[in-house]
Amino acid sequence: MHSRRSVAAGAAIAFAVMLPAAPGAADPVADFYRGKTVEMIIGAAAGGGYDIAGRAVARHLGRHIPGQPAVIVRNMPGATSLIMTNALYNRSPRDGTVMGMPNNTIPLEPRLKLLAAAGNVAFDVNRFNWIGTPVQEPQVFWVWHTAPAKSFADLKTGKIIMGATAASADNYMLSHLMNQTLGTRMEFVTGYQGQSEINLAVERGEVQGNTTGLTNLVVTKADWIRQGRIRMLVQFGGERVAEIKDVPAVVELAASEDDREIWRFFTSKFKMARPLALPPEVPAERVRALQDAFDATMRDRQFLEEAKQIGLQIDPLGGEAIRQLIAQMQATPEALVERLRRLLAAK
Repeated sequence: MHSRRSVAAGAAIAFAVMLPAAPGAADPVADFYRGKTVEMIIGAAAGGGYDIAGRAVARHLGRHIPGQPAVIVRNMPGATSLIMTNALYNRSPRDGTVMGMPNNTIPLEPRLKLLAAAGNVAFDVNRFNWIGTPVQEPQVFWVWHTAPAKSFADLKTGKIIMGATAASADNYMLSHLMNQTLGTRMEFVTGYQGQSEINLAVERGEVQGNTTGLTNLVVTKADWIRQGRIRMLVQFGGERVAEIKDVPAVVELAASEDDREIWRFFTSKFKMARPLALPPEVPAERVRALQDAFDATMRDRQFLEEAKQIGLQIDPLGGEAIRQLIAQMQATPEALVERLRRLLAAK
């Protein structure tokens, strides 16, 4: 009797194993996200390169997240995204329903400590869960067509007034670092809220130029390029990109190997030009699901078609690649980092 019961029990267990899982029980990640809303907080003003890239991703990302949640975007500009980054790290739910797009200077903060003057740095960059960046793009130094500079050489002989958001932003630091290492003579007007305000200031004649992501120009100011209303004089990256192959890379312009090393280190962050991150302690399976969803979005035909239509050059890096890049930044010799810190602080 006992033997027959054991056989029957074993058969019942085997049969149960062969049965399909109950609907909704097979994928706990899909169960979690189904019917929910995922928020993407962009640490920059509307209308700029971060906003353009973030909103393009958000329009397609939800289709690739298990459970297909809605994805909404909110802008939280201020202090070179320090306000948003602190909020993401300290106040956002740690459940995978909120992600952020910080300024790409954030990963350099543990070494350079550039943002401390702008407010309390209340995060550990190594504890973020990195999702990916849709683009790797250089920043571009450009001047208005009436400015007295037609080439890089002219920047050494005449003063150009540059518009910037803050002294901790790339649209200030890159030109300032050119002054310190390349002998240029830029002056600055700071306090603009974002790229759109700087563009208007240029048109009004308040300032004569700016440094900004290539996307900002190609997507939002394509008419300026077509009509020859701006001149692109320098691109900030390790090498020239195909879209603006006639514009010299800053590394080419540096006179010494020490200066070239400074520029290679500082511009390496543009390989993760528009990074997306989750706060710490998000369950690992949800982090992986969002990383996979991001990767799938980067291959999505509809997303790629939209990106092409708006002029967004998709060149993604995944979350693991960003983590490795940050690790390389942190392994940079301290002597080089300290010299860069002094140059950026110089008046």
